[in-house]
Amino acid sequence: MVIDSTLLILLALAGLGFVSHNTTVAVSILVLIIVRVTPLSHFFPWIEKQGLTVGIIILTIGVMAPIASGTLPASTLLHSFTHWKSLVAIVVGVFVSWLGGRGVTLMSSQPSLVAGLLVGTVLGVALFRGVPVGPLIAAGLVSLIVGKT
Repeated sequence: MVIDSTLLILLALAGLGFVSHNTTVAVSILVLIIVRVTPLSHFFPWIEKQGLTVGIIILTIGVMAPIASGTLPASTLLHSFTHWKSLVAIVVGVFVSWLGGRGVTLMSSQPSLVAGLLVGTVLGVALFRGVPVGPLIAAGLVSLIVGKT
């Protein structure tokens, strides 16, 4: 009997998600397990190539929904440019977006670092209630430490 070590790792990470009460991690990994063990596995190249873009689009939709729905009126949005905390948030948002861009470049140019970034992100999400945007930001920070990408 051959043991599929990748499947065991995915099951362990899903278990970690359940134990830490982080359904986002658990469900995401269970979906990947289902894809892996079914004929859907031929979609992995597409998932690997486009999954990040699709995820960022969905995340952006979620972040922009209050503006689109009117929950966050334009007047409140414009007023935020006059408050120092909102200005700090804008600067931090620009910085983090820049870091994420560096992270995408690093992950493309040095794929050997991806495994560590992914394990660290899953652990951060599962154990510390983080969100899975960590690989991009982490890769951006790594690029600052290890040099230009």
